[in-house]
Amino acid sequence: MGRFVYSMQVSLDLRIEQVPGDNGAGEWLRIDEELHREANAQTRALALMVHGRVFYEVMEEYWPRAREDASLPDHMREYGEIWTAKPKVLVSRTRRSADHNTRIIGGDDAIEQLAVLRAGTDGRISVGGAALATQLLRAGLLDEVLLFTHPAILGFGRPLFDDHDLPVDLDLLEQRSFGQGVTMHRYAILDAKEAGSC
Repeated sequence: MGRFVYSMQVSLDLRIEQVPGDNGAGEWLRIDEELHREANAQTRALALMVHGRVFYEVMEEYWPRAREDASLPDHMREYGEIWTAKPKVLVSRTRRSADHNTRIIGGDDAIEQLAVLRAGTDGRISVGGAALATQLLRAGLLDEVLLFTHPAILGFGRPLFDDHDLPVDLDLLEQRSFGQGVTMHRYAILDAKEAGSC
């Protein structure tokens, strides 16, 4: 069985955007080469990536072009190569086509389709997008949260999960520190459903 892992850059107060649409490009983020190479390694090790539409369209707009952009450092071009080649699932009610090794899941039963996908996948499956991660959490299908926490308190902006106000019990699996005060914490969600109960 696969494991759904919600991976996100966050502030100390668990905000993922300060301004709507900044999507990982906020001035509060401290992404240096060391951190980027860790993200590359984490992404390379994935079995599959699952993105919500808004998150996917941000990634789709930038990373396929980045791999060819000689003005970018090699670790960014490398991520562009990894993202473009990695098998992806786009969860969308409106998109009918997608490139870059992407297939689309949509409709009212999208979460049920993702449960089947999780049961039939061997390895870690990244989840991109707060709305999608929240739906998986509510369904008991989100297995892990991987947070890269930046030393900033935003005070406002989009939270890690959209409209979720129930307690979630976590178990710390891994932690690491990076330059510029960024820390990585990987947590297991303790009440995620096992494959047999999906």
